[in-house]
Amino acid sequence: MSTVLQAKERKELRHSALRKIRDNGNIPAVIYGARVDSKPVYISSADLTKTIRAVGRNGVISLDVEGSKQDVILTDYQEDFIKREILHVDFLAVDKSSKINVNVRLALVGEAIGVKDGGVLQQPLHEISITATPDNIPQQIEVDITNLQVGENIIVGDIPSAGAFSINHEDEEVVASILPPKVEEEIDAGEQQEGGHPDNEEGRETTPVGGE
Repeated sequence: MSTVLQAKERKELRHSALRKIRDNGNIPAVIYGARVDSKPVYISSADLTKTIRAVGRNGVISLDVEGSKQDVILTDYQEDFIKREILHVDFLAVDKSSKINVNVRLALVGEAIGVKDGGVLQQPLHEISITATPDNIPQQIEVDITNLQVGENIIVGDIPSAGAFSINHEDEEVVASILPPKVEEEIDAGEQQEGGHPDNEEGRETTPVGGE
């Protein structure tokens, strides 16, 4: 069941209108997608915060634009880091049965045996590109590193997906490794050099799969 978020269409697009929207506690946003015309809207900042708390960062939101509902996911946002305010939000219109590509945060959990032994934990991959239907997008993908010893790697092929999503990376790409204390400065172990270069380093790149 999607959480409903109220939105209103933005008819006045000048810069002064954006400032007025923000001064009233709202956030300018845009809805886009392969099968919809891009539409500028605005939403309540407080309502957005509550909605994300309810459905999660990658959850499906039912956006109600003055009576017309559209399932969306939050794909990107611009933030004023000084004021800690969200300035603009992008919503991707989705069909719950259609698969999309999305980047999901990769979280390492547990304390590795190798770290307790003095090794140094490396995490070359912090986000993973997956393909899934909107309802099957996880909030984050957790990888248990508890049993990882000095000199060992965890690779993408080790990540369980339970069939809910597919991972768009080579199986051999390194997710985490434990380096011996002495070679922390000089990573010269061949395969550890490779694969640590995510294609989309600038946050969530979200695209419909297929589309029209």
